[in-house]
Amino acid sequence: MQKTALIPYAQLPRPYRDRHVLTSTVDVVGAAHWLLTEQAPQPVGDVQPFDALVISVHPGGDVELTELRAVRARWPRLDRLPDARFVVAASRTRRYEDANQVQVFDALGRETSSFSVGDAIEHLLVDEAGHIWVGHFDENPAGIRRWSATGRLAWTSDGARIPGLFDCYALNVSGNAAWACPYTDFPLVEIRPDHPDRPVKVRANRVRGATALAVHGERVAFYGGYGEERDRLAHGELTETSLEPGEVGVLTLPDGRTPGRRRVVSRGSKIYVQTKPYTTWSVFDLNS
Repeated sequence: MQKTALIPYAQLPRPYRDRHVLTSTVDVVGAAHWLLTEQAPQPVGDVQPFDALVISVHPGGDVELTELRAVRARWPRLDRLPDARFVVAASRTRRYEDANQVQVFDALGRETSSFSVGDAIEHLLVDEAGHIWVGHFDENPAGIRRWSATGRLAWTSDGARIPGLFDCYALNVSGNAAWACPYTDFPLVEIRPDHPDRPVKVRANRVRGATALAVHGERVAFYGGYGEERDRLAHGELTETSLEPGEVGVLTLPDGRTPGRRRVVSRGSKIYVQTKPYTTWSVFDLNS
């Protein structure tokens, strides 16, 4: 089976590696961000607001620091809006915390607004227009939704006739469009809410269990799977109604090891992968 090695992409600067990494992501323009605290929040009980530091490494290598005040999320999701504001969302919420689930911070680290997008966040990705895409796992039947940066629901998968949408396993957001591969049927779903005639296109797909996907032109790559297919990299070609399967291989770390537990972010033709201790991002680019 052919092995494809990830390419090193971005590293957390060494002076900050003694801090706890709450979460990390790569935004729509390719900047890598780490949300850091002095120590991990307590795993149980109420979360007291705490200060956190975002370290941003831009594609050219420039490093930016942003101090966020009074963060409330114990298990956060992070991304950046096009106007340099940060979005921090609690992936799990209790009912009385819903109104404060998503916090938006300005460039000085001050909270400017808060709102709710619903419990059980699997993916949170901001697009080029500043919309916030949220894919939920199976404890929330909301599926996939797009929100404005002020908390207005702008699109929902309700009524979109996506078969078997119980858990958003994989979500790719690039430009103003999204691609998803949801459990249980694992169709490849192309979502373009601003397209007046056909905002959603569903294609049949035989690849099961992928947790990340890359799209470039008519080509698609799925990463992940069940059991022994955890590190699978499966290629395919788009047709009007389905995905025609292609070669299947394995995606490895740059040094050839298998990744083990990982974070993934899907952006257009790229799949970004991060493993413990979560200080480094590597990338697979379907367009390379």
